[in-house]
Amino acid sequence: MAYGGFGGGNMQALMRQAQKMQEDMAKARKQLDETEFSSSSGGGMVSVKMLGDKSLKSISIKPEVVDPEDVEMLEDLIVSAFNDCLGQISRAEKEKLPNIPGM
Repeated sequence: MAYGGFGGGNMQALMRQAQKMQEDMAKARKQLDETEFSSSSGGGMVSVKMLGDKSLKSISIKPEVVDPEDVEMLEDLIVSAFNDCLGQISRAEKEKLPNIPGM
């Protein structure tokens, strides 16, 4: 059956190309998800490690930054390191993954 003048061979080639692109995207996504990102704040007093899938892997806090009188500072350092890691992941996603809706 003809495809209304589009040529069956061209349609099949287009479908293969789309499937290859989808496979490449899945491979890139998996590789990015398994990549470890790290950040620190407060001169290394708080360190955060995350995976590219945005899961938190670890938080490290130096004992000398723990001050019961200033918990807010420690919270701010954790938030800062965490947000920096998320920013690294976002930049890596934009760099390694094409801008395709839904990806």
